[in-house]
Amino acid sequence: MIYLDANATTPLLPEVLDAMLPWLKEGFHNPNASYQGAKEARKAIEEARGKVAALIGAQPDEIVFTGGGTESTNAALKWLARLIGRKSGRVITSAIEHSAVLKPCETFADVGYALTRVGVDGGGRLLMEDFEAACDTAKEGGGFASIMWANNETGVIQPVEEACAMARERGLAFHTDAIQTVGKIPVDVREVPVDYLSLSAHKFHGPKGVGALYIRSGARFEPLLRGGGQEKDRRSGTENTAGIVGLGKAAELAMERLSKKETPASLRNAFEAKVVGEVSGVSVNGELLHRLPGTSHLSFTGCEAAGLLILLDDLGVACSAGSACMTGKQQPSHVQKAMGFSDAKAKSSLRFGFSCLTTMEEAMAAAESVKRAVEKLRRVQGGSTGPVMVYSP
Repeated sequence: MIYLDANATTPLLPEVLDAMLPWLKEGFHNPNASYQGAKEARKAIEEARGKVAALIGAQPDEIVFTGGGTESTNAALKWLARLIGRKSGRVITSAIEHSAVLKPCETFADVGYALTRVGVDGGGRLLMEDFEAACDTAKEGGGFASIMWANNETGVIQPVEEACAMARERGLAFHTDAIQTVGKIPVDVREVPVDYLSLSAHKFHGPKGVGALYIRSGARFEPLLRGGGQEKDRRSGTENTAGIVGLGKAAELAMERLSKKETPASLRNAFEAKVVGEVSGVSVNGELLHRLPGTSHLSFTGCEAAGLLILLDDLGVACSAGSACMTGKQQPSHVQKAMGFSDAKAKSSLRFGFSCLTTMEEAMAAAESVKRAVEKLRRVQGGSTGPVMVYSP
């Protein structure tokens, strides 16, 4: 199987597994106890905290470990909603957010908050004039903004630095869902001074079920989970020592790759060039100059994504039709609709995600399989095609 769904999750690196194993076996102790084994577990957790902080340019005490990206995001958003209050508070987000942002925000709207979903252009980038206008409206009564750093379906990188500056100039707190971004491109909260940032280990070769919430020093915060007071009373619950150590190791390895500028961009570009050059009626979706290096989002005229996924699976290629969280839903992706796609185009789109473990041989073999699958499906469906595109990454 050629695995090209790294936006959904990434394989656990061997070095990460090796780092975790001792804490799943002899290092099982509760890190909040007072005996030697527990103290060693606590030391391992704090070392991991430092590694995660270093990956995003934070201080260790600004990192709160959580059960994953959704928890991190919900913890930040639900606290911010409590902070501003529903009477005059305004919540600003984008039309292309992950459901971990959209669903809490919709819940806020249901109970009386003013909610603004800022649109995007045809390339999937935030409409900054509309975002600025929303911030201007919110500054009188108070509010906050949550804008993703990069989209999980298209890989399009958002103008987070500019959006953060606009919000903070107007006294609005700013959260970013950086779950698709951290570990893939440089992220530095000293250069982009967000107040809260969500990340998840399994998006950059760490384990599932563990993530972190960055909380800027001095930013107010009340916990989503209350109990024993772990994480300096910011996230109660006995710490997942092995998972946290795995997150720390994955962060350390990601820093090494980023320092060497090792990304899968060349694989992604070669894959796209072959597909677009040899298959008619293909469009590369999203702003080409502002994309994650490992994400390719393509539409195939005259094909339905559901059929292509079946054929590609038979040919040994794993990819997706969008967010893994939306698998099985029949309606077109809200991300693609926000970008102005027709229903037909949205339903003919596939997402390919490359990781540091993908090889050029796999990328080329996958492109050949895509060609075969598209040609077969078009013969079966009698689908029409467009011209072969000129591709320029």
